[in-house]
Amino acid sequence: MKKMVSIFLLSFAGYFIYQNRYKVMNSILGNALIRRFAIGSLLGIPGIRQKIFQTVFSGPTEFR
Repeated sequence: MKKMVSIFLLSFAGYFIYQNRYKVMNSILGNALIRRFAIGSLLGIPGIRQKIFQTVFSGPTEFR
């Protein structure tokens, strides 16, 4: 019974966080120390780092 209640509460918490994900993200990233840690962690992943740098530092694109 305890395990079922735990699973239900975790599911409910996950659903609540998913529904309010942008508010949660803004409140977490509003703190400068946590924001610095999060960005540093993301840039430590080679695939994400390459994609970000490729997008930011790419040459001018041609519009037709």
